[in-house]
Amino acid sequence: MDPVRRIARPLLASIFVSGGIEALRNRGPEVAVGGDVATDVADALPVDLPDDPETLVKLDAAVKVVGGLVLASGGRFARFGALACAASLVPTTFAAHRFWEIDDPDERTKQQIHFFKNLSMLGGLLIAATDTGGRPSVPWLAGRAAGGLRERTADLLPG
Repeated sequence: MDPVRRIARPLLASIFVSGGIEALRNRGPEVAVGGDVATDVADALPVDLPDDPETLVKLDAAVKVVGGLVLASGGRFARFGALACAASLVPTTFAAHRFWEIDDPDERTKQQIHFFKNLSMLGGLLIAATDTGGRPSVPWLAGRAAGGLRERTADLLPG
């Protein structure tokens, strides 16, 4: 792994690990801010998740910690860690930083900054999730194999 990736992945992961640990230690503020949105998101997903906001906050925190550590490791599953953090970041952003609902201009500006900061982190996570470190990606390999198979099949067919 090149030095930039070796440094960048742990830097990107640090906010998820530290935030997840803090949410596990002190769930109260997380539940108060995002409890309603957390249950709405859980209901909208095709998987069976608990209805209790505190359990959802713990689950989200665990995903952040584990996903962040896997991303920071830079190992074979770092891209899956980035995807886990991204999946966790989306509902967190919409639960905690709904700036469009805030009337106070100072608080609205602060939440808007956090909202767009999270969108920026989401962009970084998507880049990390698709980064192959210079190796061919699975879709590229599959497309190449399919193209080769198509050529060989065409050679076998008459006319």
